[in-house]
Amino acid sequence: MPKKRIAVIEDDRSLNHGIVLALKHEGYQFTQYHSLAEARAGRADSACDLLILDINLPDGDGFSYLQEIRRASDVPVIILTANDLETDEVMGLELGADDYMTKPFSLMVLRARIEKAFGKGGTRRRSIYEADGFCFDFERMFFSRDGQEIVLSRTEQKLLRHLVENRGITLSRGRLVDAVWTDGAAYVDENALSVAVKRLRDKLEPCPQKPAYLQTVYGIGYVWQEGGRP
Repeated sequence: MPKKRIAVIEDDRSLNHGIVLALKHEGYQFTQYHSLAEARAGRADSACDLLILDINLPDGDGFSYLQEIRRASDVPVIILTANDLETDEVMGLELGADDYMTKPFSLMVLRARIEKAFGKGGTRRRSIYEADGFCFDFERMFFSRDGQEIVLSRTEQKLLRHLVENRGITLSRGRLVDAVWTDGAAYVDENALSVAVKRLRDKLEPCPQKPAYLQTVYGIGYVWQEGGRP
């Protein structure tokens, strides 16, 4: 079986070399680029099976290059960047990236993400919820009601996913905080959960003041009620 080809577009030469050095024994073949000009000249998107893309490059914006790639190719793209803003992650995924990692990062985690992109971690099942006019595609990060797209933040997406995957089950506030704020739930004020719930209701409910789907179970937490019983 031929080796999988990975293109690394990263202007930090030490990091670029470090990625290749750490993963070269995994059976991959690497091509290294340090600018968008080099990547375009080498036709990186068509000359590889997976692309690792930095966003802040010396001669341009990686997001724009990602858009170029997606016009002609569905090659898997893993964004690797120092940009840790939630809005940047959402943008990258919406533009077609398959994964998004922020620096500093673990090479072990990068290896796992590469294997996942190549399907070594098993068949990925797309998580889609469709009911009552809602369509929530959590993998593509596309959400709509009655055909109208709804834009959700990453926090809202995580909260909604946990609720609909446990629909009909009352989830405590503590459990939801732990599920949504996985990196620091101990430091999250529970008011943050109330704010996220209100924002979801404002975006999803026909009448946010009398929620039919995302219901409060007083003294306990919240439940997603399929069918929208008031």
